Amino acid sequence: MPAPKCVSCYKVRAALRRPRSGQALCGTCFCAAFEAEVLHTVVAGRLLPPGAVVAVGASGGKDSTVLAHVLRELAPRLGVSLQLVAVDEGIGGYRDAALAAVRRQAARWELPLTVVAYKDLFGGWTMDAVARSTAGSGRSRSCCTFCGVLRRRALEEGARLVGATHVVTGHNADDMAETLLMNFLRGDAGRLARGGGLGSPGEGGALPRCRPLQLASQKEVVLYAHFRRLDYFSEECVYAPEAFRGHARHLLKLLEAARPSAVLDLVHSAERLALAPAARPPPPGACSRCGALASRALCQACALLDGLDRGRPRLAIGKGRGGRDEAGPPGSRGGSEPRSPRPPLLRGDPTREPGAPVNHCE
Repeated sequence: MPAPKCVSCYKVRAALRRPRSGQALCGTCFCAAFEAEVLHTVVAGRLLPPGAVVAVGASGGKDSTVLAHVLRELAPRLGVSLQLVAVDEGIGGYRDAALAAVRRQAARWELPLTVVAYKDLFGGWTMDAVARSTAGSGRSRSCCTFCGVLRRRALEEGARLVGATHVVTGHNADDMAETLLMNFLRGDAGRLARGGGLGSPGEGGALPRCRPLQLASQKEVVLYAHFRRLDYFSEECVYAPEAFRGHARHLLKLLEAARPSAVLDLVHSAERLALAPAARPPPPGACSRCGALASRALCQACALLDGLDRGRPRLAIGKGRGGRDEAGPPGSRGGSEPRSPRPPLLRGDPTREPGAPVNHCE
């Protein structure tokens, strides 16, 4: 049976049926509709004001690639300028290939690219070093916890380095639904309270962040990349198979099979979620070490790095948080070589001298 004609242009045969609406569209009309929906998300949500300098978190994967391409198409209408900011986490056999894809994109689209590295920002720590440190602590599955916190901080530092006024990331609807499920399963009221909306306004001096693809399903992100013939890196991170997110993803797929609207229903439920006053987290303060927004004496990034530096990576994860003030074994590095004392995290130029004033954690 031949494919029906595109219901938008009526000129050519449809190439797909949209997973959400069931519309039969050709590839060109689907891409135009996808871009129009992202534009509506940005404009209706007032996410990127005219004149904004936007740092696009570029990982080389499908989501950030699609985000950068769409924003490049929409930039003249939005009146914004784009800067690609990539983070080198120091994952051997993985990140180099992903960064190569980012560099190809930057050259093809003539967009400026800045790469910031964990090793430079965080006192020599890379994700491979973190994995070695946590391997003997029973917390090897926490690599994604460390990486998520440090990556968010590194992206902020890279954005400030290029003079950005806003940060955008490529999280899609599936990503947000998975995060919501994870927070429910963990009973994390604080993160549930912050999970709604399309981003954060930039409290405590942090740059405003937003997720223009938050209402786009992963299937449609992949379809857009296919029809636009985008070059992206598609291998899974070597530490991802042990992450808790994989269980939430599997559960979400089961829910979606039973109820196709489950992903967007979860995303919209987060927008309407209201916690009882007793369950609301206290107002955040400032990290005593780096000045970032924090709900405790140390922000999560500083707390995680403090545990690593002291050879006690459990200190800021799960039950280990209560023991933050315990003294770790002298010189213990989880098998890595001794390091000199780590300077405070900086909000601004990561080359600033240790101890210099700081203004300033995904």
